[in-house]
Amino acid sequence: MEDHKARSVDERFMRRALALARKGEGSVSPNPLVGAVIVRDGRIIAEGFHRCCGENHAEIDAIRNATEPIAGATLYITLEPCSHHGRTPPCAEALIACRPGRVVVGTVDPNPLVSGRGIEALRQSGIETEVGVLEEACRESNRVFFKYIRTGLPYVTLKFAQTLDGRVATASGHSRWISSPPSLRFAHRLRAVHDAILVGAGTILADNPELTCRLVRGRDPLRIVIDSHLRLSPDATVFTDGKRTLAAATRRAPEEKRRLLEKRGIEVLEIGEDPAGRVDLHELLTLLGKRKIASLLVEGGAAVATSFLKENLADRLIVILAPKIMGEGINAIGDIGVRQMDDALGFSFLRVTRSGPDLILDARIPT
Repeated sequence: MEDHKARSVDERFMRRALALARKGEGSVSPNPLVGAVIVRDGRIIAEGFHRCCGENHAEIDAIRNATEPIAGATLYITLEPCSHHGRTPPCAEALIACRPGRVVVGTVDPNPLVSGRGIEALRQSGIETEVGVLEEACRESNRVFFKYIRTGLPYVTLKFAQTLDGRVATASGHSRWISSPPSLRFAHRLRAVHDAILVGAGTILADNPELTCRLVRGRDPLRIVIDSHLRLSPDATVFTDGKRTLAAATRRAPEEKRRLLEKRGIEVLEIGEDPAGRVDLHELLTLLGKRKIASLLVEGGAAVATSFLKENLADRLIVILAPKIMGEGINAIGDIGVRQMDDALGFSFLRVTRSGPDLILDARIPT
């Protein structure tokens, strides 16, 4: 009974640390989201979180916010404290100097520079250290960081809005608006917490979108337009509004078009071709990872979404399901080569929520 009660207390304070960690969304990339809570006699005496890449880590933020001495208190942290010198000194050393009586860690840091070393340093110094409280939730909160640090590739979220019968546009190509205003605001919040957003040339031709998060507070993501042969007009909004945009093209793109875009401040990335002569998505993701793009939101259209699924490049799928029937129209997903039901792509639903009249389906690809 006592063990169960103690576990319940630990989980309560770890949930608070997780809530604090989420405050760093959209600001800390490519670093992890981390929250910390310091407790004495059941009272929270300090809280902290990692606010921005290059600034204090959560533990240091909490230590500096403490209203009384930390010695003998319990510190809850969602991710293992770092043990190496980066932009900031090792957090494990700072904790050891403060002498908390106990440290509770949500999950181990997969970064090879840390990965158990911070925990071992605490234990070697005589500080009681427990690992694995709400571990699944702590890992889920840092799914982006975990993939990026292990593979060097961005975590890819594929998002689209569709009707009940699976259409993303009418037969004539009209698509504004399938989803409701609340769902549009949700989409803008999603943009604000991703490093970059990607669309294909077809989306630019059809809608001439801004691809910003103007309906919510937050930083606009880097915009990436896949335009294999640079067929888009240089006058498209994403090329003329002065915001950050990359165009991904192949070597077959006309040189004069490339120069015109570059004069407007648009960087053109030359990417190798896939077997169909289009931008090789694997190579593009590798290049984005090298540029410290840890999270990528793919908004389509249908051809791009189909390519990401066919190449098994999506990690997360968000479908905004509008209560509408369109009949004949453009399918959300085209041919991905599935001929037998056993070969269909499988997903696991993380959550299903309401957004005005719509449903938002949030799913993961099982690993």
